[in-house]
Formats: sequence, structure tokens, C-alpha cells
Amino acid sequence: MLYTICVALIVIASVLVILAVLVQNPKSGMAANFGASNQVMGVRETSDFLEKFTWTMAVVILVLSLVATMAMNRGGVVEGDSEISKDVKALQEQMYESVPAIPQTEVPAVNDDQPAAEEQKAE
Repeated sequence: MLYTICVALIVIASVLVILAVLVQNPKSGMAANFGASNQVMGVRETSDFLEKFTWTMAVVILVLSLVATMAMNRGGVVEGDSEISKDVKALQEQMYESVPAIPQTEVPAVNDDQPAAEEQKAE
């Protein structure tokens, strides 16, 4: 239950961070030249608020992620892992059964007597 609530809050905080970043004025680049008139009219406090809000939401996402990790149902994870391992073993067995064995090519045997006979002929 707590895990589901944490995940929902993480999603909401993520959407809020996306919106806050999109609303912020860029501090450099070509778009900053177009937004210079906004700073003259007193939008400076709004950008400070958005920056603080963005950092706050980032910290909230971090904390909620840690809480969600601690609140996870450990039994469900173990059961899921065992089911996955059973599926993997079944797939491996099917793969080994369906793949035909690769025939080995015959390599001619090396006759140890031949080098000795060649040495005798050379003498």
C-alpha cells in the first residue's frame, strides 16, 4: 500500500518538475536574449521560486524513491524471481532440445611413424 502511494507521488512530483523546468527562463543561449525583457519587469522573483521549487521536487523524488524501496514487498520480489528463474530454465531446455548437434568433421590422424621414416631417408 505504501509502495503504491510512493510511486504515485513520485509520478506527480516528476510531472511537476517537468513543468517547472519548462516554465523557467534559460540563463544562457539564444533564448535568453529574447527573455531579457522579462527580468526588467520583475520576473526575477518568479525564477528564484521556480529554481527552489525544482530543487525541492528533486529532493522529494529522491526521498520518495528511498521510502518506496524500503516499503517494497520482499515476498513478492522473491516469488517473482523464482517464477522468472523457472521460465528461464524452461526456455533453456527448449533451446537445447531444438538445436541440432553440430556434426564434427573428421580430422585425419597424424601418423607418428612418418617423421621418423623421413629422418631415416634423409640420413
